This record gives sequence, structure tokens and C-alpha cells, in this order.
Amino acid sequence: MEHPGDNGGMSRAKRARIGLVLLAVLVLISLVWFLARRPGRTLYVGGPILTMDASNRVVEALGVNGTRIAAVGSEAELREWRENGARVVDLGGRALLPGFIDAHGHFPGAGIFEVFVDLNSPPLGSVLDIEEIVERLRDKAADTPRGEWVAGMGYDDTLLAERRHPTRNDLDRVSSEHPIVISHISAHLAVLNSMALERLGIDRSTPNPEGGRIRHDPSGEPDGLLEESLMESIASHVRPSLLEFLKIARRASALYLEAGVTTAQSGYTSDELMRGLSLLSCIGVIPIRLVLWPSGEVADALLDGSSEFRSPNPLWVRRGAVKLIADGSIQGYTAYLSRPYHVPPGDDPSYRGYPRIPRQELMSQVMHYHASGLQVAVHGNGDAAIDDILDAFEAAQRAHPREDTRHVIVHAQMARDDQLERMSQLGITPSFFSLHTYYWGDRHREIFMGPKRAARMSPARSAAERGLRFTIHADSPVVPMEPLRLVWSAVNRRSVSGASMGERERIDPMRALRAVTIDAAYQHFEEADKGSLEPGKLADLVILSASPLDDPTRIDRIRVLETIVGGRSLYRAER
Repeated sequence: MEHPGDNGGMSRAKRARIGLVLLAVLVLISLVWFLARRPGRTLYVGGPILTMDASNRVVEALGVNGTRIAAVGSEAELREWRENGARVVDLGGRALLPGFIDAHGHFPGAGIFEVFVDLNSPPLGSVLDIEEIVERLRDKAADTPRGEWVAGMGYDDTLLAERRHPTRNDLDRVSSEHPIVISHISAHLAVLNSMALERLGIDRSTPNPEGGRIRHDPSGEPDGLLEESLMESIASHVRPSLLEFLKIARRASALYLEAGVTTAQSGYTSDELMRGLSLLSCIGVIPIRLVLWPSGEVADALLDGSSEFRSPNPLWVRRGAVKLIADGSIQGYTAYLSRPYHVPPGDDPSYRGYPRIPRQELMSQVMHYHASGLQVAVHGNGDAAIDDILDAFEAAQRAHPREDTRHVIVHAQMARDDQLERMSQLGITPSFFSLHTYYWGDRHREIFMGPKRAARMSPARSAAERGLRFTIHADSPVVPMEPLRLVWSAVNRRSVSGASMGERERIDPMRALRAVTIDAAYQHFEEADKGSLEPGKLADLVILSASPLDDPTRIDRIRVLETIVGGRSLYRAER
């Protein structure tokens, strides 16, 4: 009986050739489609038009000429558009807004389940226990050539019946002929089987690397669970093929358009990913705009000239801030806190997590990139990590004063009031992962942070009271790209169970909408072209089934009816 990985099977080289042929066909189709959909003059009337301009005006009419907005105002002011033959779109009471802008995510990760096994538990998926994880991976392994990686993503140890992480022994039951890896829902931890650990050269004598940990079983052997910086070693082994990458990118693009997103963000990108996304954008395979945040390694290569990345069209693909990761995930117990976790893991009641980048190294890296004139975005969840990040930003600014840096603290989940004050003084933009209140709120209150700290995670209102311009994000694919649920979460702060997650930190709908439109554009240095409906700006629009201002409690029930990028309608919902 031939094994799929033997000569009777399809080799990777043959699959790669097929992928190139399909890419060429896809390019031709995309170019024909693109040229056939040149936008003309369009007038939108008949519903509330939320401009997100400096006055938060809601107007009656908007005129688009080609790829940009030409006029905004009352129907009377734009009467000539109707009389001079413009295509008229009657909104029928529906709302028109700027297209949503992803302040932080990992595009095209939302399409990863085209290739990886979906291991999410409710409400994101249906996995209930470790045995179901094993069965799903077995099904995938059965269709995977021997010796090739089998990968899954999204398991959550706190939602499994066993209330523990899977181990190498669990994954060894899947297959002894495939290296297997499954990523935690946080994307900061992963579990590997014995073959995968061997591929990475990890055994009982392997020391912990800087910023990462290898967990061990009572015998001293690695139990399969790897943390933080070790995730980068895994990523270098588990790479999708060209054809798989195309499937991921196309699926992610479709999901973003269905959600009303017109600009996606890809954080912590490799040089290979930056070039791949730029190419697919250039040929029309990715039809939405992209902001790419290179990793520190890529930024160094760009600065010293050993690598070069130039976007063929900055309106479609733009290089943004250099991304650093100062700590990990609260739900993975790797975020760095100033006080212990509410229910610490293991036997150490003083456990506070740990920094992924040691303090002095973080100070040095931020100083280097700041002095080089780059915008810097640093992942920081725990308040101890945020202290280090703010100290690094302050030292860099003191040594090399700059105007309008717009440095970013990504997530800023457990930011204290004194830290928000410092952000205001330093001109730092916090970007809050506000969907934590929905997806993890109950467990933050009961397990990770306790009631008091959980009630003020992602403290958007406290930030607003200090004059901070902030954004909110979904960190997709950690959770789905859901801008309207994201806005609803920031406004209502309710968990999956319906429990209140800190009414004190609720914000009003308009401020939440600004955080996914004009303030997100500002964070990316793109407010001159995006984020609000004003003459001269790009015609990136979304039509919603209702205005988010009408009933704040039902924002998550609103549907995206149409998404328009550069004047072209790229998504329309079925009736």
C-alpha cells in the first residue's frame, strides 16, 4: 500500500508548479475584473451619513467622483449631482460610514483555517475536550504526506473539559509520522508532539531561550508546551505553500470585506510576508489596503540596507511602525504584571509572568528605532511591561527629541491611571484589545485578574478623560475580525455570559466608532486620506443596516450590507 508521502503521492515541487499556474490564472482574472470596475460619479442619499470629521457631523448626501470623495453636505447642496447624471444610491434609511480600519491584527491570519485545523471552543468554535482535538488532528494527518507538518490553532485550556493544556503525549496519539503543533488561542504558546520537538532540537537538556520557556513534566522531559519567543522557531518550520498562502489571503480578504474593513493591518511581519502581501495586493488578489508592521529583525535589515522594501503604491500597501513584543498574554499566564495573578499557575503564589524582552534590551531597541526616525509599536499587556515600555519611550525621546512620533502601546490591557497620564504626556497612542471584555471577561474576573483589575482592563474611558487619542482592535485571528462587535464591546463592556465588565470604562458609540475609523487612520499616519468622509479623501465606505448611534445595546446586531474600496463595491450582502 503506497503512503501519500511516497513516490505515488504529489511532491511539494509539483504542488508548487501547480500553485504558480493557478497564480498566473488568478492574476489575469483579477486584472480583467479590476479594469472592468472603474468607478464613476456616485451620489449617496436617503440615510444618515456619519462623517467622523472633527465635528462628528451626520449629513444627508455624499458625492464620489472616481476613487475619492468629492462633496459632502445636504441633499440640496448636492442637487447638481443628481441632475448631472450621477449614479444615485438611495440608502433607504441605512447608514453610510467610513470603511473600518484595523488598528492592529495579523492579516491574513483570519484565513488560516483554510489550512490549519480549527481547535476553538465555544463561542468561537465547537471543541470541548482534548479527545476532540486529537480526532480533528488525526483527520488532517490522514490527508497530509508523511513527514510534513500538521498544524492546528485556537485551543483554550480554560475551556476544555480537562482544564489543562494538551501535552506531547496527547499529540503523539495523533501520529508518529508527522510533526504536529497546535497554537494556543493567545498565539503566545504552542504544544508540539515528540517528532516536532525533535525537529526543533528540543530535549530535556535544552535551556530556556531569552524571552521564552520550555515546560517540563515531572520526569524532567519537555511536556510539549513552549512559550513566547519559541513561537518564532516554530513559525520558521510551519510555513504554508504558495497555493496555501493564496487560499489564506483570499479567505482573509473576503472576511474583512464582509466585516466592512477597508484597511487591514499586519503586525510583526517577516520580510517574506511583507513582499508576498505587497505582490498579492499589486496584482489585485488582495483588494483591501494594507499597513504592514515589520518585526525588529526586518526593520534592522531595512535600516542597514541588507533588505529593501518599497511599496509600488503606498495608498494600497504601506510600511508602518516597527513592532516589538515586551511581554505575553494574560490568558497564557505570560503577561508581565506588577502584582501576582489572581489564581496563579502552579505552586508559586507570587507568580507575575515575565518580560519577553529584558528591560535594558527593550530600552536599547526602542532607543535605536526612535533615533532612526521610525514609529515604534510595542506589545504590552501587563502593567509591569507597560512600565518598561513607557520608560523606554521616555528615555528615547529625552535622548533624541522628535515631534509627532505616534508611538503605540499595543493592547495596553492592564494600563493603570498613572500610566495613562504618562502616555498623554509622551504622546503615546494606546490601542486597546477591547474584545477581551467579551471573549475573556468572565475568566479574567474569576481566574486571571480578579474582579477589581478585570473591571478596568482596556480602560478606554480613563484614556479619553486624559485626552488620549486611542484605537481599539480585534487582534485577528486571535478573535474574528468583527468591528461592530468590537465597537459594541467598548460601549457596553459585557462578557459572553452577559456579565458587566466594568461600567466605569464604557465609552459612547461615537468615540468607539472614531477608534476604528479616523483615530485608527491617525495612528497609521493616514488621516489625510482615510478615516472620515471629507472631500479629497479616498472613497472607502461601508453601508450598514442601521446607524450605530440609534441603539447602543444592539450595535453587534447591525449587518454590513456593502463595502466600497476606492469607489468600487467589493462586497454586497445577500438580501
